[in-house]
Amino acid sequence: MKVVYFLVALLALTSSGVFAYDPSPLQDFCVAINDTKTGVFVNGKFCKDPKLAKAEDFFYYGLGPGNTSNPLGSKVTPVTINEILGLNTLGISLARIDFAPKGLNPPHTHPRGTEILVVLEGTLYVGFVSSNQDNNRLFTKVLNKGDVFVFPIGLIHFQLNVGYGNAVAIAALSSQNPGVITIANAVFGSKPPISKEVLTKAFQVDGNVIDYLQKQFWYNNS
Repeated sequence: MKVVYFLVALLALTSSGVFAYDPSPLQDFCVAINDTKTGVFVNGKFCKDPKLAKAEDFFYYGLGPGNTSNPLGSKVTPVTINEILGLNTLGISLARIDFAPKGLNPPHTHPRGTEILVVLEGTLYVGFVSSNQDNNRLFTKVLNKGDVFVFPIGLIHFQLNVGYGNAVAIAALSSQNPGVITIANAVFGSKPPISKEVLTKAFQVDGNVIDYLQKQFWYNNS
């Protein structure tokens, strides 16, 4: 009987963990639709009649190289629900990340998805920082072609090209719309700006430093 109680408790915990993220689909597919008059509201997106679905709803053309000629030297090309309507309710997406030499995908977080990254070309220095409860430990690794690394959901992470040539990686994410918050952009480039009093206190720096940072152009590489 104790074994039964344990299995029931384990199932309950597992179920609660699953429903905390993208719900599992209740049908073969649920293609997003912009015309809400003929749709049914499901998981934040409206669905077209499954009988009207076509191959193009599940297709994305040409996940080619991104333009890395920018201040960060990197380009993220996402393939989410916004690019493939057929991803609706399926709980997955991906992104291609291109790096120029010394290019950086700056510290950021995905509030709704865990990321697993594989290096296709080049060498990347990657890492993530754990939560306050874990004393903000830094986990890093140098990845070469074929290496894989996981960034847990919601944790701040980054990738830096430490090789001499270009680098390319593919990231899979556990949400159809994982979201992205680039830390510097959010803190110093918010609109309207965060109060200087808040930031000087938080970062323990002079107000002139905050003024300088808030006047910078924070590039969005996605």
